[in-house]
Amino acid sequence: MMGDIAMKYVRLGNSGLKVSKLCFGCMSFGTPGGPTHPWVITEEEAQPFFERAIEAGINFFDTADYYNLGDSEEITGRALKKYTNRDEVVIATKLGLPMGTAPTQRGLSRKHIIEALERSLKRLKLDYVDILYIHRLDLDTPDDEMLEAIQMLVGQGKVIYPAASSMRAWQFAKLREKQKAAGYSPFIAMQNFYNLIYREEEREMMPYCENEGVAVVPWSPIARGFLAGNRPRDGKRTNRAKTDKSADDLLGAEQDYEILAHLEQVAKQAGYSPAQIAYAWVLSKPFVTAPIIGSTKIEQLNEAIASLEIVLTGEQIELLESAYRPRDVMGIGRDL
Repeated sequence: MMGDIAMKYVRLGNSGLKVSKLCFGCMSFGTPGGPTHPWVITEEEAQPFFERAIEAGINFFDTADYYNLGDSEEITGRALKKYTNRDEVVIATKLGLPMGTAPTQRGLSRKHIIEALERSLKRLKLDYVDILYIHRLDLDTPDDEMLEAIQMLVGQGKVIYPAASSMRAWQFAKLREKQKAAGYSPFIAMQNFYNLIYREEEREMMPYCENEGVAVVPWSPIARGFLAGNRPRDGKRTNRAKTDKSADDLLGAEQDYEILAHLEQVAKQAGYSPAQIAYAWVLSKPFVTAPIIGSTKIEQLNEAIASLEIVLTGEQIELLESAYRPRDVMGIGRDL
């Protein structure tokens, strides 16, 4: 067990809600070999992760109905009920991605939003969720229908804060302006793809969120393990890298390996792991509220927690960022 590290707490955007500076991602838990994330670990294996996260002061937990089609929510709900009290944690889930083959089992129609949240609450064993994200944008559903359905759930007390995930900045701004004009609770947080190898969000989304008081909760701050070395050039991938097919479209460009080399250089000189330096870089950005940390080994979780104490120098940040070049937009394309 690592020594005690004082957890830091920050406001979730311009709300009064205080969340830990790290968000504990629960995508890693489910049924191994399952339909969406076959590399996950079992519920029994997940228990020490929840215990360690809570012991470290993490109070922010993130899951989604899509993660192994509900398995993650069920595991998360049981674990949090076992290890902590409801009023001590902030629980977030997401909806919108396919939960079956029928056209009504996906998207952001009023029907699916209402039915999906009811099922999520049942799996999580909750009366309400603190944060509900739309899991990508459904272009086949009118904005007003989606926004009205979410606001209805807020009014019913089943959702405290609505939020959104990866989309273009103009789309996010449009939705929030519609919410404000209608007197709705606007999206309080943006969960987007952001790390050392993908920084296009710095152009529009991050300045918008910072200006508007929107929390930024990046997913994949270590690029699905790439920045921890799970996809080396020699092809000896970890189990997750071998089975995480969606990552093949996001990772592995020549520029990515150049950035990884600089990361490994800084990590070696500073005496930390590459993953810790990658986390520390994300945490150094003033517009980031709390990156989502995921792990399938307890040492990975301990490393993420320890990264809170790392303070990078200006020279280190400059080296880490020096190999980055503009690239195509990634992370927002998902067939709903």
